[in-house]
Amino acid sequence: MKFNKKLQNINTYEAGKPIELVVREFGIEPKDIVKLASNENPYGCSPKVQDAVSKIIPKMALYPDDSMLKLKNALTKKYEMNDENLIIGSGSDQVIEFIMHAVANENSKILMNSVTFAMYEIYAKHVGAQILRTKSQEHNLEEFYELYKKENPEIIFLCTPNNPTGDAINADEMMKFLQKIDKNTLVVVDCAYMEYAVYKDVSKQVTPKELIEKFENVIYLGTFSKAYGLGGMRVGYGVSHKNIIGELSKLRPPFNITTLSLEAASVALEDEKFVNNCIALNFDEMKRYEEFANKQKIDIIESYTNFVTLCLNETQNSTQLCDALLQKGMIVRDLNGYGMNAIRVTVGTKEQNKRFFELASALL
Repeated sequence: MKFNKKLQNINTYEAGKPIELVVREFGIEPKDIVKLASNENPYGCSPKVQDAVSKIIPKMALYPDDSMLKLKNALTKKYEMNDENLIIGSGSDQVIEFIMHAVANENSKILMNSVTFAMYEIYAKHVGAQILRTKSQEHNLEEFYELYKKENPEIIFLCTPNNPTGDAINADEMMKFLQKIDKNTLVVVDCAYMEYAVYKDVSKQVTPKELIEKFENVIYLGTFSKAYGLGGMRVGYGVSHKNIIGELSKLRPPFNITTLSLEAASVALEDEKFVNNCIALNFDEMKRYEEFANKQKIDIIESYTNFVTLCLNETQNSTQLCDALLQKGMIVRDLNGYGMNAIRVTVGTKEQNKRFFELASALL
């Protein structure tokens, strides 16, 4: 059997190990496993969401509302825009897939940061596009602009805050950068962790309304998988000019969001108090990671997200550390695949973080 040759250069994306797999591999009881690898909200979702979803379980036999009217109305109210500016995806990464197939091909160039969300590269390889990367670990917009002028890419990805490093771009610097980009280049501003960034530093705030009012070639991405605690529901969205959304919508399969997911995301938007409380707890706990890094004499990248990146020194090895932690029931993310001797750790609950500190201190 022959397969598409483009698949030969694509590595399968490795998500954080599920708890069930660690149970099978190491024989550890589920209660003794702590997962801090996938940047999920450790406090879960709003109780209002759980109550609302339980009430519509009888509707599971029916196809979902493909107009997604309730969720779109909630998002348009939140962001003060029209539903023609909005597309809903099964996670924001599905919207990234739509973007790539709508804009790029084997003759295209895609510009992204040296260390950033792996799915940008994977989807670029789906269409055979050439991948361009900056040199700096954190977003350096001067480097982006130099490569833009030299290479004239079809798509630019800006991830702010950035995954997996946690750094964020100042909003005013981004606006100045976008003003210099030709309207024929699509700029994707991926803001999966924006709720966290805004809480910590309002100068990092990027809003979809401001972007689409000022720039016709920009799309804003958001998700319910992080701050809203709905990673298992897989709901993301893109906000842009109606002509861009119209083209992307041609690629959206029917009923790509489940009935339960649509209800969960809609109700989650109504309980901002719960979300803000989760974010406040996140940054309170993050201080403990900063103290831990200082005590262990390792570097920590300042984070505007719900995770921290711990950069190990030359005597330590991130892969060995992650493997040793895994055998103790602690799941974290090894960043060796990104060319970094570092680990990414989701900021968990107080008890989960305490467990990480105990285990990691014994291994470092």
